[in-house]
Amino acid sequence: MLGAKLGGMTTREKARKLLDELPESEIEPVVEFMVSRGKDPVLHLLENAPEEDEEISAEEEAAVQEARDELAAGAPTIPLEQVMRELGDA
Repeated sequence: MLGAKLGGMTTREKARKLLDELPESEIEPVVEFMVSRGKDPVLHLLENAPEEDEEISAEEEAAVQEARDELAAGAPTIPLEQVMRELGDA
């Protein structure tokens, strides 16, 4: 509740005081959190997700190459909209 009194201070005053007391190294995450409040939370999580560090297996690489080869050979594709309609999600 903005404007509420906490120990003689408004919530906003208390927040400013706490922010002023933080060491410089801890301010950036607070600012990032405050900025992210107006964003889609899923988008925020995706933007801040750790970089993928798992190795791609030979089997996965072969599957990707097989799909690329099929596309290059003219294999038919299905538009996403059609798949979603068929699944009932569109």
